[in-house]
Amino acid sequence: MDVILQYFSELLVAAIDFVPRLIVGVLVFLVSLLLARLVGRAVERLAQKMDEEMRRLLSRLAGVTIIVIGTIVALDQVSFNVTAFVAGLGLIGFTLGFAVQDIAKNFVAGMLLLMEQPFDIGDAIEVAGHQGTVTDVDVRATTIKAWDGQEVIVPNADVYTSAIINYSRYPARRILLGVDLRYEEDIAQAQEVFLRAITEIEEVLEDPAPAVYCSKLGRRVVQMEAHFWIDQTRSSLLEVTSHAVQALKEAAVREGISVL
Repeated sequence: MDVILQYFSELLVAAIDFVPRLIVGVLVFLVSLLLARLVGRAVERLAQKMDEEMRRLLSRLAGVTIIVIGTIVALDQVSFNVTAFVAGLGLIGFTLGFAVQDIAKNFVAGMLLLMEQPFDIGDAIEVAGHQGTVTDVDVRATTIKAWDGQEVIVPNADVYTSAIINYSRYPARRILLGVDLRYEEDIAQAQEVFLRAITEIEEVLEDPAPAVYCSKLGRRVVQMEAHFWIDQTRSSLLEVTSHAVQALKEAAVREGISVL
């Protein structure tokens, strides 16, 4: 009986000693979470002159650093052997090194993308077979909102090693429309009519000047192409393309030009 009482007495003493340290550890961890958020916001405010991607990266790195430090301090409060734990992580990391190669590769690629900045958040791009608007870039992946509204998350390694088309880098963008002209039609007249129709569209830029060319001889038609430029920061690509198609069709009907 005395042994049992002594056991519970020692257990009670240990609990009384441990509970305050556990409370302190939990409080330290919670404070680190709050501090991480505050520091992240402060970093974003201080880095206002930097690009949005770099601000996000620095904010996240600062927050993660605070949380890691807070976690270590919290574990130390409950007499957790942090040194042995970190050493164990090192051995595990070495053992699982091959398994996390992709993670490391994406991390390095993400850092390079954030430094080189081939695109910014909000840019319309095409990369690795995906098209859309960039909504986020972090150290693991690039998030794109596709034209159909779906969210596409592309690993940074795929982004970095693929050809990137940035549609938003320059304001001026060229539109190309094809027209199939019957052989019996007057090519010079058709060029003049189509060029006038394109030029009269309000959104079409005067410089570079629009043009209409013959591009190829088909079996039954002469293939023509109308080239013109728009300022995509002020005009919608789809809307102007639609206006141009309508203008070419109406011009062909009005002038009696037969197209296929």
